Amino acid sequence: MRIVKLAELNRIPDLDVSPLGALSGNWQQQHVRVDYSFPVVFTRHAFDIANPDFRAVLTVREPQRRHRIAIFLDAGVAQAMPGLLEQILAYIRFHAQAIELVGDIVVMPGGEACKNDAHVVANLLEALSERAIDRHSYSVAIGGGALLDAVGYASAIFHRGVRHIRFPTTVLAQDDSGVGVKNAVNWQGQKNLIGTFAPPWAVINDACFVEILPNREKRAGLAEAVKVALIRDHAFFLMMEKQVHALAAFDSDVMHAVIARSASLHMHQIAHGGDPFESGSARPLDYGHWVAHKLERLTAHALSHGEAVAIGLALDARYSCLAGLLPAGEDVRIHRLLSQLGFDLWHNQLLASNEQGELLVLQGLREFREHLGGELTITLLAAIGSGVEVHEMDAAMINAAICWLQQQRDQVQENPHGGQQQEVACR
Repeated sequence: MRIVKLAELNRIPDLDVSPLGALSGNWQQQHVRVDYSFPVVFTRHAFDIANPDFRAVLTVREPQRRHRIAIFLDAGVAQAMPGLLEQILAYIRFHAQAIELVGDIVVMPGGEACKNDAHVVANLLEALSERAIDRHSYSVAIGGGALLDAVGYASAIFHRGVRHIRFPTTVLAQDDSGVGVKNAVNWQGQKNLIGTFAPPWAVINDACFVEILPNREKRAGLAEAVKVALIRDHAFFLMMEKQVHALAAFDSDVMHAVIARSASLHMHQIAHGGDPFESGSARPLDYGHWVAHKLERLTAHALSHGEAVAIGLALDARYSCLAGLLPAGEDVRIHRLLSQLGFDLWHNQLLASNEQGELLVLQGLREFREHLGGELTITLLAAIGSGVEVHEMDAAMINAAICWLQQQRDQVQENPHGGQQQEVACR
């Protein structure tokens, strides 16, 4: 197994494009460097008229101008917060000197169905066109990660990019996807097949949105926090271990501290990892995701993204131990934390197979490589807080890791109050 340290992958040299000796053309090498900078604001009650944050991100570059905005709101959020629509309108009326809402607020379905809808991008582009949103106007998306993805993609391709502001409303979006630079929709059953790299104008993480979420959605977003701790921050993992019972009970202060730290680590990787637009094959922030993406499809999204990621984290932790990368026992420790947070780390689709007897989940490796567009590159663990990249995975060891997850599930079912989780050997 060939292993490449992340530090090596993060040093991407300039491409050597010296003309070959056989060529006779006049080559002129162009270098274009673009700096992106955008604020990620952590606040509460963003649409309280006394809260200046939203107005501030709109007016930061042109403080004397009245800024035109189009707003797209997740229908699920609107239903969960019945007064939100009027609160947004009241905020705009109060700050009318700086903000002009163009047209009605567009209330649209969120969730993965939003990204699967073949008409959603065309409908969004039509809404932007009807409102004459230009490159100095704003597209504002308020919702979960799927809605942010769809609106972000439409905003990125309309006029080659209009200013886009995200209001993530889920833990998963606030601590991971909402603070990144990617936008995408699904196509022909393939996740995120059509998309762009387009940094937003600003991200506003309003804690109030998280506090109204169902517990299942709160928990799902914690998977990405565990993920980034596993590959980047041992101290953060220790903090979650120490606060696991408060986290499992969704203590507000602990939840928001974890969201802020996770968002910061994700942003640091994107900004300083050496490959913000993923030109290479390394995807450290996709640790555990090759399994997760396949499980989401195999379960027809009965497993949410965060729930599938939690299974992927545990599976790849065990594989890391079997491969001799991660010290023995650390897989049990990772499994324990995820279990104590309330994740079910088993699904029967892990054992689904084709007519040849091959596990369907193994197809996720091929699909992951195709998505990368280069050689297979999978992030595994050398230690808690330290990721490494490998370029091949052994099917027998993946099978053994799946077997281990099943045995861990069986142990918990047989002894639900058995205390300390122990290593279980596969039969």
